Formats: sequence, C-alpha cells, structure tokens
Amino acid sequence: MSKSLKRVRAALEAAGLDIIIIETTELTRTAAQAAAEAGCHVDQIAKSIIFRGETSGEAVLFLTAGGNQVDASKASALAGEPLGKADAALIRAQTGFAIGGVSPVGHLSPIRAFIDPRLTEFGVIWAAAGTPRHIFALAPDDLIALTGGAIAEFT
Repeated sequence: MSKSLKRVRAALEAAGLDIIIIETTELTRTAAQAAAEAGCHVDQIAKSIIFRGETSGEAVLFLTAGGNQVDASKASALAGEPLGKADAALIRAQTGFAIGGVSPVGHLSPIRAFIDPRLTEFGVIWAAAGTPRHIFALAPDDLIALTGGAIAEFT
C-alpha cells in the first residue's frame, strides 16, 4: 500500500469513518473516468483542484463537482489573493499527493479548502484516495467536516 493511500485511510479512520477505499480497474485521473468506475453521475465526483496563492505561495484546494470548472476570478476573491497555477512540486510538497490522485484528506500540511455547493446535492459523493487507482465514497457533510472547507460559489 502506498504512503499516500495509507495517509488517506488513516485520516478517514481518525475521523471515525468506516469508509471502504476501492481500487479501480482503470485509472481515474479525470472526473469522467472516476464516475465510470464508481457508477455514478460525474457531478458526484469531488475533484480536487489546487491553485497556488500568488501572495502566500501556498496551495489552496477547491473541491468541485466533476462536471464544473473553477472560475479563477471567483476563486481568487474567495482566497483573498490572486491565484495561479500550482505546479506538481508545490502540490506534492504541501499535500503529499501526485496530480491525478489528490485526495481531499490526508494532506502533509494543512490546506485551505473551498467546496462547490453542487456536491451537497447528493447523498453520496466520491473522491480520490491518494492515487489515480483508488477512490472512496462519503456523505457531503463528512467531506465538509473532514476538510474544514467552506461551501462557496466559485464555478
């Protein structure tokens, strides 16, 4: 089991959640791929989109419904600073995950998070579990509690 997957499992267990992480048969680097593997609507996929704060230099996490796109100007307004593209090195350094498997939980360092309200419209949503081949299902309220994310419009 990879270190990334172990961190996600530990974070879920520490929160008292009995969540099963599944290994997919195909890669799930995109929301469409993850939805196909989970057998759900693409908007039930919580995409982890990370930007770099241009002032702080820190990563900022936007968890958006799979079919939505982050609006950079709305995201910057929420973050309180201009946002730019986060490179793979920043993402790996702050979250501990590689692009394509960034989980909303189990990060190496605390990260500010914002959550797309579309995700709260479902009873169950799916997220990456630290690798491009692992996903897990959880309730939107659990995602909010685990991440400390603020529900906000940024799409």
